[in-house]
Amino acid sequence: MPYSIGRVFMFRVPEGVELLRYLNNYAEENGIKMGVVNVIGFLKNVKLGYYDISSGKYIVNELNGYYELASGMGNISLKDGKPFTHLHVVLGDRSARSYAGHLIEGTVQIAEVYIQEIIGEPLLERKHTTGNLWLWPIQ
Repeated sequence: MPYSIGRVFMFRVPEGVELLRYLNNYAEENGIKMGVVNVIGFLKNVKLGYYDISSGKYIVNELNGYYELASGMGNISLKDGKPFTHLHVVLGDRSARSYAGHLIEGTVQIAEVYIQEIIGEPLLERKHTTGNLWLWPIQ
């Protein structure tokens, strides 16, 4: 299925809000049904998921305190008719240790966001048969 590039959004997320909730609301308010997301900044009190293939469940790792958001990348698609942001992040602490995974939750200290909208037939997130993963259908 062919897709094309749509609008470009660049903005800063307000301090103190939960990042994924804000991105989902922003996408809904701006009519973004599909897109590519990149974000850098600083988060605090983060929950990262590691998907355990054998159990079909996420293992949640909680990181309390402040972490540099060295890289955040993912996508926006529709899940249950609403924009859903799927974001993976690499975080760093003050000792230059890195943590990476599926972002489940994180409070924004600083977040600069780039969203590239994708135009075409929306890719709907569908639950994968082997567990609790929501994935694009293969096309």
